[in-house]
Amino acid sequence: MTLTREIMTPNAQCIGENDALSIAAERMSELNVGSLPICGEDGRLKGMLTDRDIVVKAVAIGLDPETTNAGRLAEDKPVTIDADADIAQALALMEEHQIRRIPVIRDHRLAGIISQADIARHLEPETTGRTVEVISR
Repeated sequence: MTLTREIMTPNAQCIGENDALSIAAERMSELNVGSLPICGEDGRLKGMLTDRDIVVKAVAIGLDPETTNAGRLAEDKPVTIDADADIAQALALMEEHQIRRIPVIRDHRLAGIISQADIARHLEPETTGRTVEVISR
């Protein structure tokens, strides 16, 4: 049995819920990533922010990325997986919700992220292919 913590990218960086979208965009650029978890003042995960969210849900409708905070774009409760869960559960959640990455939680705090790249690096090609196909529908 493979656990989520065994294949996750550890030490994922958050953007604070009160940080401006411009800061989030800069951090994404520095880290060469397309998304960041949004963490609250309490350190708990509040949502996920993508580069597409910044463009489509903020800039395209005239919101100022210098004054609009990341928390404004957090929607609903984020889909997460526990660090000690079987990877099959994470894949099922990713497929069900058609998400390309899933935050990994330990003790109610962000422990890492599992992305399609992590799946490709650690799991069988057939599993990777099926997961990517279902997520991309």
